[in-house]
Amino acid sequence: MDFRLTEEQELLRRSVREFAETEIRPHVMEWDETQHFPTELVPKLAGLGLMGIQYPEEYGGAGMSAVDYCICIEELARVDPGVSLSVAAHNGLCSAHIYMFGTEAQKQRYVGPLARGEMIGAWGLTEPTAGSDAAGTRTVAVRDGDSWVLNGAKTFTTHGRVGHVMVAMAVTDRSKGNKGISAFIIERGTPGMSPGKKENKLGMRASDTSEVVFENCRIPAENLLGEEGQGFVGAMQVLDAGRIGIAALAVGLAQGAWEAARHYAFERKQFGRPIGSFEAIQWKLVDNATRIEASRLLTYRAAYMKDQGQRTTLQAAMAKLYSSEIAVRAAEDCVQIHGGYGFVKDYPAEKYFRDVKLTTIGEGTSEIQRLVIARQILGR
Repeated sequence: MDFRLTEEQELLRRSVREFAETEIRPHVMEWDETQHFPTELVPKLAGLGLMGIQYPEEYGGAGMSAVDYCICIEELARVDPGVSLSVAAHNGLCSAHIYMFGTEAQKQRYVGPLARGEMIGAWGLTEPTAGSDAAGTRTVAVRDGDSWVLNGAKTFTTHGRVGHVMVAMAVTDRSKGNKGISAFIIERGTPGMSPGKKENKLGMRASDTSEVVFENCRIPAENLLGEEGQGFVGAMQVLDAGRIGIAALAVGLAQGAWEAARHYAFERKQFGRPIGSFEAIQWKLVDNATRIEASRLLTYRAAYMKDQGQRTTLQAAMAKLYSSEIAVRAAEDCVQIHGGYGFVKDYPAEKYFRDVKLTTIGEGTSEIQRLVIARQILGR
């Protein structure tokens, strides 16, 4: 097996890294403290193809592979996990759901503008009473002539306030359980759809997260996405692929935290020598470097299998579980190596520490990943 990246992929990594360093890093703390979603950055992201990474050129995308996607998400997260999260959610949830299950007319209408950065995508599955148990969806959609009427609410919706188009799941036949849940496309400005509370988050604060409320929200019948009753099944397939992106985000975050810790370890002196010369610090750096490389390989394996058209439920869950949990350790050790300076905002350690916890929660908690893995390897 050849684990080397191609010359084109190495160039892609350098290009996205340079972009992140010049266009994002100078604003990281400003965007974090003000919870500012950087709409001004979207055209620049689109210019690099980062708003439509894996979509064909015929739909305005960059036509990259799943491995390429991981490289892009990883390099953005190395500098600002919040921006990386927005790019991952835009590409891997809303756009992906429409591309995977939409009609040709829906793809032409939405995927192109999303891939070109002319629209920002939101995706609504989670509800106040339906988190890990997504099949417990309470939002309902009722057919009324040539329309569907939606009532309910979604919470923790990435781009809930800034998104131009949203894919949301709603119950169309409660008697069928999760096979009675359908997916719908709703455009911003549709009467009856309104943003709710903007969440004041611990981390990832540059990524917009809010409630979305539906009150007699009437949409055309053709905005049903996929077959009626197949929305939940489709959402699970979208999440399988989306978890590869979150794994890549965790790898990038861990890499950024590790680099910050390494830099500080050989800048900070105590007892007349850099603290990085002490074995206690070296072992933290070595252990984290090893774990990061292992998580990167797990993630790239899942992405490679996706590129080959293989099922990735197990591999994506493993990559997401391991990468997110080792990223928590890397961020924690980054703070520890910084000591007191790791607890203040003058250094990047505390932001990585705040940002990282979401990677073990979003797109399926660590507990849910273990459940998915258990079902795959134990047959239960």
